[in-house]
Amino acid sequence: MINKIKKYYNAWRYKRAVRKAKELAGLFGMKYYVISLNGSLKVVPKQTIKELIRRKRFRKGVTVQDIERAAFFVTS
Repeated sequence: MINKIKKYYNAWRYKRAVRKAKELAGLFGMKYYVISLNGSLKVVPKQTIKELIRRKRFRKGVTVQDIERAAFFVTS
């Protein structure tokens, strides 16, 4: 029962993040990613991903393409 509730809750969080990413991409015309940061889903623009890589937020050697491959959802 608890696992079912967790599954529905995570599905709801994912749908909400995807909806937000699509909305922001349409509004600003930028590419947005839905990624997992610190255990929660975040909607992040590609520009911010590049900045986080430059500031060493991710481990050495990680590129934007690696993050794009690992992202749950990418707007086009």
